[in-house]
Amino acid sequence: MEQADIVIVGAGHGGAQCAIALRQNGFTGSIALVGRENEPPYERPPLSKEYFAREKTFDRLYIRPPAFWGEKQVDLLLGRQVVSVDATAKTVTFASGEVLAYGKLIWATGGDPRKLTCPGAELSGVHAVRTREDCDRLMGEVDGGAKHIVVIGGGYIGLEAAAVLTKMGLGVTVLEMAPRVLARVAGPELSAFYESEHRAHGVDLRTGVTVEALEGVGRVSGVRLGDGSVIAADAVIAGIGIVPAIAPLVAAGADQANGLVVDEFCRTSLPDVFAIGDCVAFACAYADGAVMRVESVQNANDQASHVAKTILGEPKPYKAFPWFWSNQYDLKLQTAGLSVGYDQTIVRGDMAARSFSLLYLKQGRLIALDCVNRVKDYVQGRKLVEAGAVIDPALLADADVALKDMPVLNAPTPA
Repeated sequence: MEQADIVIVGAGHGGAQCAIALRQNGFTGSIALVGRENEPPYERPPLSKEYFAREKTFDRLYIRPPAFWGEKQVDLLLGRQVVSVDATAKTVTFASGEVLAYGKLIWATGGDPRKLTCPGAELSGVHAVRTREDCDRLMGEVDGGAKHIVVIGGGYIGLEAAAVLTKMGLGVTVLEMAPRVLARVAGPELSAFYESEHRAHGVDLRTGVTVEALEGVGRVSGVRLGDGSVIAADAVIAGIGIVPAIAPLVAAGADQANGLVVDEFCRTSLPDVFAIGDCVAFACAYADGAVMRVESVQNANDQASHVAKTILGEPKPYKAFPWFWSNQYDLKLQTAGLSVGYDQTIVRGDMAARSFSLLYLKQGRLIALDCVNRVKDYVQGRKLVEAGAVIDPALLADADVALKDMPVLNAPTPA
């Protein structure tokens, strides 16, 4: 049986950053980084943007050059699927039957694309956008003559894919079951703005619709809606979220709540087992302590560095500030904080000019902002969000006054 002092399961952003941070902070023991894909760690956000649009070749997506891992004595175990964990014996077992022993285990598997459950979901031509293989398969269909793509799901992944496909000259339909796009992550003002933008670019965007079935013989040829109408489709993209990839740890006895439950040090309920990234549910300091999953590169990277320091004897409660981004057409959206539970929205700037910020308040306190093509607001405003600042709403709406120059009505919240 092979063994490693630290076994990291998941070779995405979180897993890769954890291995990097361990070495940067002086860890000299053995590290095994286990990945299901055959590729060394790479960035996922560009898959639905620059990579699919052929603006970046895949080698430019590597988190580190492939040679880096050998130089840092990180053993890459690629193309391996962990099927079980024995928390007592401290081993993981691969689908091949191989067993790997660990001193400490870090679970960084993220999530698997949520699958459609309607009739016809198993037809060929139905795609997710999660891995290089997913994108290569979809790119192959476009190269092979696919002209009209139906995107199911109006979240960031679906909208980013729609923007790229539209710029490539393809016909795109976006179907969203909720009354508006981005309903889970943004206020109605931002939803309405992006709906208008996509329609202006030629996307057939429909909200409040249900998908009854995918039609076709062997291969998808259409999407049948709840009203009985059928939309022709050469390919379908399912962008309806992810399911945390946590089954082996749950079977081993780890606590879960829409993700692996971890404490403030990213420790699971199992001894010497940590978990980070999209698969983790934790008490978020920027959502009044609500236990939730935060699906972002920032969270995965920060939790990874946090765990590395905890393992090396520098434990501190995890309180990293959440931020996100999305690129669609020529629109750069930057989000700071979490708008969970907001009770007031302030528009700052000119939405018609496509340069504005939406500020979210909760009981007078600034808790989040969405900035579209407004970098200064993002840079200056995130500091106010971190401080939980209370500022006169009328002043916040005045785009002629820089956020950094606004008088704060309350003392900043202690870190």
